Amino acid sequence: MSDALERAAELLDGAGALLICAGAGMGVDSGLPDFRGGEGFWRAYPPYARLGLRFEELADPRHFADDPELAWGFYGHRLSLYRKTVPHHGFRLLLGFEPPGGTRVFTSNVDGQFQAAGFAHVAEAHGSIHHLQCLAGCTPEIWAASGVDVEIDNETMRAVPPLPSCPSCGGLARPNILMFGDFSWVPDRSQAQLDELAAWRREVSGLVVVELGAGQAVPTVRRYSELASAASGALIRINPREPEIRHGRGVSIAAGALETLEKLA
Repeated sequence: MSDALERAAELLDGAGALLICAGAGMGVDSGLPDFRGGEGFWRAYPPYARLGLRFEELADPRHFADDPELAWGFYGHRLSLYRKTVPHHGFRLLLGFEPPGGTRVFTSNVDGQFQAAGFAHVAEAHGSIHHLQCLAGCTPEIWAASGVDVEIDNETMRAVPPLPSCPSCGGLARPNILMFGDFSWVPDRSQAQLDELAAWRREVSGLVVVELGAGQAVPTVRRYSELASAASGALIRINPREPEIRHGRGVSIAAGALETLEKLA
């Protein structure tokens, strides 16, 4: 552990630019629930345990058409939770590294924690719960969810009407999040972020990649961090359960995000 931390600190100290790649584990130290496995999700949401509904079943866009109160009960609760959550000190530590070429973020998280912590350039690969789109697709517009509050019955975890609506057609709105089996997600906002990130990567030199809390179940973040660091091998993977690096190039640290960042700082 100490050797890995020393190597990681040396990489960060000599970084020309920093790319932070973050999965769901990054938010655990902020008090956000760990959805890993059915048991972890059900501990966070006992009403869904009683119903036998798993995260993967609830994160399905068809519920917005078939049972919108169920769908918005799940996403409305998460929207409220993420608004109230204060990013942990590790975010501030990452901001403090300040390499000459700047810092960018690639994340599968939809919680907006990086923006709340002060990061200006964040690529949200799976969208954001803080933005909405029309369920019927009357318009490709994506708009901010600011001012949208969804009342939830905490016993049933169902939303109480009125539900969020599209300002163009008045029909039901849904979060601008890429869900499981989702063919209606409007990717324009996320794609613009990804295009900006790709352009930045082509311009910088001495790139170091720090990956935090990204598991293999949904490997979006792990694949991106490995691709971004393929040429240099300058990858620092921080993960308490799955720290191994597939091709063996880089630094592997089997610990949580906040604990590790404090030691590196």
